[in-house]
Amino acid sequence: MYQPRHYRTWIKAGKLVSYNVRIKESDLLIHTCSDLSVVALEQLTHLRTDLENYIQAHPFFGASFEPLEVNDDAPHIVRIMAQAAKAAGVGPMAAVAGAISELLGQKLSTLSKEVIIENGGDNFISSAQERIAAIHAGDSPVSGNLGLRLKPYDLPLGVCTSSGTVGPSISLGKTDASVIIAPSAALADAAASAVGNAVHSADDIQCGLDVAQSIAGLSGAVIVIGKKIGVWGTIELCQVSTG
Repeated sequence: MYQPRHYRTWIKAGKLVSYNVRIKESDLLIHTCSDLSVVALEQLTHLRTDLENYIQAHPFFGASFEPLEVNDDAPHIVRIMAQAAKAAGVGPMAAVAGAISELLGQKLSTLSKEVIIENGGDNFISSAQERIAAIHAGDSPVSGNLGLRLKPYDLPLGVCTSSGTVGPSISLGKTDASVIIAPSAALADAAASAVGNAVHSADDIQCGLDVAQSIAGLSGAVIVIGKKIGVWGTIELCQVSTG
């Protein structure tokens, strides 16, 4: 059943056109310079069809909690997910939302100079201006009050979040938010899961940051448990107002 995502009311898209594209579990809020909803829906349908057909033929791909090798002739989204999962040491489905955001974002970027895709906390951001990504961390006082300042020269980026206390996704840890920044949203998504899985209490925050540092290709990480925050990498935190 579809559950409204209240944090979407925080988003201030300015002059960009905003629209929702949804198929089954994929629920995307997209902002572009013009209405590209028809193209976005077509591309999302294509990506999901490729992935669903592959999982039907290879069921273990959809169930494994460990990285899996795939053939070179596998669909592009499958190969992107498998590559990200291998880098982070998690199952390929840990990268699915980020992979969809990334591949759809790349397609829309050929038609719009500004593209922001929010896919259940797994974001693709391409912009010619500074953007701030607010951190959603459940009941933590950090939630909605702290954000990541993203400079245009660093974009496009994936900004992805895993949580053990918020949302339906599986996490083996207890973070309110494990936020990862990386050039690849698929990698950021997989890494957010790996980092989140390693943190079971505030005492484990450094362990989670160590996991992030061990994954090649990441730009930075933020871990939130209650009032405690851990930060690693190229991260600029800032106060935000989501009211």
